[in-house]
Amino acid sequence: MKRPFWLSLVLSIVAVVPIAIAAFIAYFFIALLGGFRFYAPLAVIVAAVLAVYSVFSIFDWFTPRIRRIAFACFAGLCLLATGGYELNKAYVNSLAEVSEKEISLEQYQPFHLESKIAVLGQPASYQIKDKLPRLDGATALYPLYSAFVQAVYPKGSYDLHNFNNPIVLCSSTSYAYQRLISGETDIIFAAAPSLSQQKEAKLAGKELVLTPIGREAFVFFVNKRNPVNGLTTEQIKDIYSGELTNWKDAGGRNDRIRAFQREENSGSQTMLQKIMKDRTLMTAPHEDVMDLMSGIISQTSSYRNYKNAIGFSFLYYASEMNRSDDIKLLSIDGTEPNKDSIKSGAYPYTVSFYAVTAGTPNPNVQPFLDWIVSPEGQELVSKTGYVPVN
Repeated sequence: MKRPFWLSLVLSIVAVVPIAIAAFIAYFFIALLGGFRFYAPLAVIVAAVLAVYSVFSIFDWFTPRIRRIAFACFAGLCLLATGGYELNKAYVNSLAEVSEKEISLEQYQPFHLESKIAVLGQPASYQIKDKLPRLDGATALYPLYSAFVQAVYPKGSYDLHNFNNPIVLCSSTSYAYQRLISGETDIIFAAAPSLSQQKEAKLAGKELVLTPIGREAFVFFVNKRNPVNGLTTEQIKDIYSGELTNWKDAGGRNDRIRAFQREENSGSQTMLQKIMKDRTLMTAPHEDVMDLMSGIISQTSSYRNYKNAIGFSFLYYASEMNRSDDIKLLSIDGTEPNKDSIKSGAYPYTVSFYAVTAGTPNPNVQPFLDWIVSPEGQELVSKTGYVPVN
């Protein structure tokens, strides 16, 4: 006996509502676990198909055999899509990544037995016993200012993530500048500030004072199998303005250029913007991620070493802290980035890095800065792997 239409409609609603609720919950939790790009949409599609299948079954549309065949085909397509996605994810994860998330800074903490930081051959002539300056800075410079701490601070535990007792932290360039301007720290170690960071300081009534403490090379790198070994300054500008889009036009293979960038206000992104000051910088590759506070947000993609990729960083970070044998550094205008070309100034993207202050009542800040640019402080700059200013 055929079921009345109204009863079929009620049963359909009763069947579809729980499926919709389950799909919403699954979408949220899958997205939180990092599956926003594939598994969360797949959960919605599966829920929709289950809802349709339930309605078709309740109303007895099409024969049971046709419904089963259609559902089996859909399940097969889901399995194929999942397999393809996982294979692609495995390939992407196998590629070298240049990202601050990949670095364990604990290995550079001061006063740790197995710390990798540089040390002086004798006790430092300058010591700070109390009123310790609060420090913060860029990831790539943490090994250096950690070495300064071990040389002149009292022996102790300086947790780089302890914001409850913020003596020696490493929160990245952008956050370090924010903390300096807000008065939460006394000295940061970083590249020169971006225009927005300078404006932020001015609005807060703070003057950023930059003390050069070392020199470094801003470098570009590609997959080691890329036949291109060097670029000109003009080619760099053409790539990052979106005018040069294929490696064959730079002496490489016929393959589009995948040009990665870094997050806004990071030291390396600020340097790229300075290089591109007379050109419009193209939009960086982005990816969607789930954030607990903001929901779905878009962030700049980290560098992945695709065969057609190009990225940038600073020499010490790329060659020491995040070294990869799958990546090669490019010469610029015919000059290789190394200590000799940095010292001579021959490498075109040689830059200084700084100890930056913004006004502090701590009486030990200036004597500490004076020691950093003294022969002992500069010895640690050299031993860490940077080029001293003196």
